[in-house]
Amino acid sequence: MRLGVLFISPRSDDAVLLSHMLGSLSLHFKHVAGLEQARRTIGGDPYQVILTEARLPDGNWLDVLNLAREGTPTSEVIVTDRFADARFWAEALNLGAYDLIAQPFAKSEVQRILSNACSRGTQTKVIRATV
Repeated sequence: MRLGVLFISPRSDDAVLLSHMLGSLSLHFKHVAGLEQARRTIGGDPYQVILTEARLPDGNWLDVLNLAREGTPTSEVIVTDRFADARFWAEALNLGAYDLIAQPFAKSEVQRILSNACSRGTQTKVIRATV
């Protein structure tokens, strides 16, 4: 599993912004535009953290969550949305997402959440390997 972040979004400008925000964390960052590209990417090279837009051209965040659970159950899925609110945050967490990041992105919040998610994924992998 690759130590890094797969960002699923049709917005390339958000991908550029996130790439700059994560530069100091030494994480591999890859951007794909939709669900089908994510399916091919995850199948060939799973990522520790999957950051996805809530709405995609060919699916939604629940499709991404299901894809991650099928292929890489230790991957943490984080949802991002321009219209995030407490209700959506609770729904995402209850259905298995690691967290929700509201847009526009705040650098400190993005770095904290993604760094913690990567650390959690590493700890989960070690725990499972020792059991």
